[in-house]
Amino acid sequence: MNWLYGTPLIAASLHICEEFLFPGGFAAWDRRYRPAFAASITPRLHIIVNALLLILCYDVWALRGSSWGTLLWFVVAALLFTNALWHVRGAWKTRSYSPGMVTGLALYVPLTLVGAFMFVRHGAVPPVKAALAFAVGASYPLVSHWIHRRRSRRMA
Repeated sequence: MNWLYGTPLIAASLHICEEFLFPGGFAAWDRRYRPAFAASITPRLHIIVNALLLILCYDVWALRGSSWGTLLWFVVAALLFTNALWHVRGAWKTRSYSPGMVTGLALYVPLTLVGAFMFVRHGAVPPVKAALAFAVGASYPLVSHWIHRRRSRRMA
């Protein structure tokens, strides 16, 4: 089951490539989707947020096999899962392709569902702790919204 700890790093790397390299265009799409936050959506912010995400994903791998690594896997998986749902919601609202939606749906959703099932089924983490860790990671969209709102006010 050690391979599961590496899946967030691989999936997040491919997701970032879809957003910014091929086909790319995520920043411009996001500014159209959330014009109230356009001032906050900067290259610097994207670099920082994605670098932190990749470090967090690496930490999951580095802590593999420990109870902390498994809990961190749930936090990161929830963050990735909710990001996939965010892309789908954005695509639906804008009636346009959201760069990152394909990898979100094809990688983040199955990674979360399969991994969570396997970790809990094999007793790597108690279900209550898994649910709490998942709730922490799933709070990221709310935190992100708050950060963008605060930055937008400050930058205006």
